[in-house]
Amino acid sequence: MKRRTVLIAGLLAASTAAATACAPGQSTGSASESLVIYSNSVSEGRGDWLKKEAQAAGFALTFVDLGGGDVMNRLSAEKNNPIADVTFGLNNVYFEKLKAQQVLEPYTPAWAGDVDASLGDAAGGEFWPIVQEPIMLVYKKDAYASAAEAPQDWTDLWTKEQFKGRYEVPNSLGGATTQMVLSGILSRYADPAGELGVSSEGWDQVKAYFAGGSRAIKGEDLYARMVKGEVEAGQMWLAGKSAREKQYDIVTEAAMPTVGVPFAVQHVALVSGTKKAETAKKFIDWFGSAETQGKWSKEFFTAPTNTKAAALADPEAITQTEAFTKQDIDWTLVADNIDKWVEKIELEYLKG
Repeated sequence: MKRRTVLIAGLLAASTAAATACAPGQSTGSASESLVIYSNSVSEGRGDWLKKEAQAAGFALTFVDLGGGDVMNRLSAEKNNPIADVTFGLNNVYFEKLKAQQVLEPYTPAWAGDVDASLGDAAGGEFWPIVQEPIMLVYKKDAYASAAEAPQDWTDLWTKEQFKGRYEVPNSLGGATTQMVLSGILSRYADPAGELGVSSEGWDQVKAYFAGGSRAIKGEDLYARMVKGEVEAGQMWLAGKSAREKQYDIVTEAAMPTVGVPFAVQHVALVSGTKKAETAKKFIDWFGSAETQGKWSKEFFTAPTNTKAAALADPEAITQTEAFTKQDIDWTLVADNIDKWVEKIELEYLKG
């Protein structure tokens, strides 16, 4: 997922926050505390929207917006002197790593009974699911005479001559979406005897993927490149597809591989060592609630995991999410090896 590193100022004057916190039915936050939230899911207007909604509920928020891997690394580095109070948006792989490093604090939200805890940390209660969405290969619809001529799976891109050089590949591997795509490809070639748990055929496939693609251009969106005719396909998540189609006035379709697609389940968690634990817990209760997640869904085309939020959510987002088959991925294999996979790819396939 392509993310910019931005610090979004969100500190509110105490008098303003106090007045907001006293509004009837909204006394959820603490007017004297501003929460620092690390997330890979507050770009493209999400942070601004959430800050405004949270203010109305009595919370003052400051966001640090980074790619998924970068959020995890920063939380890990700050373990003994945490700056963040809450983190959300990361997937299971990142959160499992943070849990193993004792970066998170167990907390059971008020809405815990309304989600499938097995999607998150059912055993320890350190991170809880809020949104799930498919990670897709999208293509420009009018670039092909029919759907049958478009790429049907990731492997088509580098094994069929007509797609070579016409699809975008990432120029960095720190984003959660990129790592999910790579996990979906490499897990097909899992081999306990292979290098980093992957067969030599699997590494040949990844090498061909990068060799046959058009390298992403820093600061230029995939959809902007599709509009200009530079490429016809690339990686995207469902909410990103919806937003970009509107932004660039373009119609795209998503491939439906028979093996399925990786699903990213985004979670929210309390950061261990925060000095604002009580306010942070109240924010988590509010953020993951059916009402808030229903609004989030309608604003950003997401499928909430909160079952009570489904009735308040964007029905088309839920329908499109459910249309995809979940790829069977060994997430333990991914969690154990993703850092090494990224290092190998960066050194061997992304150099130059």
